[in-house]
Amino acid sequence: MPLSQGQKPTACLALADGTIFYGKGFGAVGVTEAELCFNTAMTGYQEIMTDPSYAGQIVTFTFPHIGNTGVNAEDDETLDPVAAGMVVKWDPTTPSNWRSAGELGDWLAARGRIAIGGIDTRRLTRAIRARGAPHAALAHDPEGNFDVEALVARARGFKGLVGLDLAKDVTCAQSYRWDEMRWAWPGGFPKQEAPRHKVVAVDYGAKRNILRCLASAGCDVTVLPATATLEDVLAHNPDGVFLSNGPGDPAATGEYAVPMIRGVLDKTDLPIFGICLGHQMLALALGAKTVKMNHGHHGANHPVKELETGKVEITSMNHGFAVDSQTLPEGVVESHVSLFDGSNCGIRMTDRPVFSVQHHPEASPGPQDSFYLFERFAASMEKVA
Repeated sequence: MPLSQGQKPTACLALADGTIFYGKGFGAVGVTEAELCFNTAMTGYQEIMTDPSYAGQIVTFTFPHIGNTGVNAEDDETLDPVAAGMVVKWDPTTPSNWRSAGELGDWLAARGRIAIGGIDTRRLTRAIRARGAPHAALAHDPEGNFDVEALVARARGFKGLVGLDLAKDVTCAQSYRWDEMRWAWPGGFPKQEAPRHKVVAVDYGAKRNILRCLASAGCDVTVLPATATLEDVLAHNPDGVFLSNGPGDPAATGEYAVPMIRGVLDKTDLPIFGICLGHQMLALALGAKTVKMNHGHHGANHPVKELETGKVEITSMNHGFAVDSQTLPEGVVESHVSLFDGSNCGIRMTDRPVFSVQHHPEASPGPQDSFYLFERFAASMEKVA
C-alpha cells in the first residue's frame, strides 16, 4: 500500500534526472544502482527476477499484485536472483498458491535483493516510455535515513549497459550436462532418458527452462561457458549448436562470441538456434548490427508475427537491444517481427538450418505458441544426420 500520512518512508528510488520516489522497503537492506526498466507480465515475477538477462537492471512491475503466488525452488531460472532490484505498486501480496514454499520479501532478503513498494508505477512506466530507460539508484533503510543527493549521484554514476559485457558475469564457470525436461504433473521435472541429438548450448546467461525445452525436444545438452571457442564446441562432436539468452550489450559480448559462431558457420554445416542475446550474437556473426532500444521489450503479452506463415504468437520478451533488420546481409531474411513496433524478432538463413528469435519461446505465455521452434531445431538435426 502507499505510505499513509505521517508514515516515514523506508525506501527511496532516485533517478539520474533528479526525480525521487519514496516508498516502503522490503527484501534486503542497502543500496544498488542499475538501469530501470518495466515489465508488463501478470505472472512470473520469480522467473523474471532470476532471469540472467536482467543483470544490470531494476525491474518495475506494472501488475500490482506481486507476491500472490509466493516463491518456490522449482521456479528459479538460475540459482539466485540476477535483477538488481524490484519496484512494485503494492506491498507484496500474501501468498495463496499450493506450490508456494515461502514469501517474496523473505526470499529477496535472503538473496540480497532490494525492493520498494508503494510506488506510482503507472507514472514511472510512462516516464520510462517517454524518455527511455533511466539510470537509477534504489535504497532500503528501515530507519528511513536517505542522502538523496548521494543517491542521485550514484544513479548518474552508473555507466549504463551500452558497451557493457555482462555475459561473463552470469555464465557458468565450467561445462556441465543437462537432462531435466519441462515440468509435468504430477512428478515435476522428468529426466530425458532417450535423447536423439547431441547439442552444445553456449551459456550467455541461460534460463533453466530453455535447457528443459531442449531436453524435451530430444536433446542431450552440454552447456559451455560464454567464452567457449570453436575448438571447445567441436570437441563435443555436436549435432547442433544452441546460443542462449543473456544480458548486456550484444556488441560487447560479440567481441569473443562472434568469432566462435563464425567458425561454426564457416567450418561446419551444423544447425544453429539462438534465443534473445543468442539471436543477436548470430545476427552479428552473419554481418548485421544491433541497436539500443528506447525502453526495450519486457513482458509476457507481446504479439509476434512469423512472416512466412502469417501466424501471430503471444510471446514473452526481455531485451533492451534489437537487431537492425536493415543491416541483414544477402542470404539472411527476417522471419519474425513485433506487432507492437515492427522491430526485428527473428532471422534465418535461406540455404541452411540456421535461425534465431528475439522472444523467449520457453516462457510459454501462449502457452504453446512458440514451442515449435525447439521442434524445428530438433528436426533440422534429423535432416543433417
